[in-house]
Amino acid sequence: MIDRKPGRHIKILLSLIFISIALWFFIPIKQALVFEYQNTGKVLAYIPISKEKNFKIKYTHSIHLSDVVESYTVTKEKKIKQYELMYEDFAIGMPENASDGEIFEQKDGKYYIKNMNRTFPLFDLRIGKVRANHRVIYKKMEYPLANYIEVGTWVRIKIDNISLFQQLKGVNILEQ
Repeated sequence: MIDRKPGRHIKILLSLIFISIALWFFIPIKQALVFEYQNTGKVLAYIPISKEKNFKIKYTHSIHLSDVVESYTVTKEKKIKQYELMYEDFAIGMPENASDGEIFEQKDGKYYIKNMNRTFPLFDLRIGKVRANHRVIYKKMEYPLANYIEVGTWVRIKIDNISLFQQLKGVNILEQ
């Protein structure tokens, strides 16, 4: 004779549902450009990456007080590849020419280094307090990072899959 306890199947079913929801909540599934606090893994802000894989970081150079735009794309390996640099002044901290395989151009008073092939798994940035006014440009829209991340904060920028939990704790820059 089989001894069956009433409600045992319901408890198992509820346990499976609870485990499924927990897994769904914590499994990283959405690819994003992630701005995390230092190197802690804590997501401060993010931009969900869709078909558009290109983004730019724009800032005001602290000495020249002119704009610098760094252009990036996301690789298939989830790395960040810099493919272009635009700046307005030659001086401290700016390149004087292109490296091997790159193209240097001057157009409309601006300098461009194109055909760059510099790939990074991540890079760090301190959100400028005084002049830098760091902005991220995605899908031709400009988003000031100081609107989402406290100025002076050191952030690690990378491409990563984030969970629903991380999405809820961080700020989706595109929805602000």
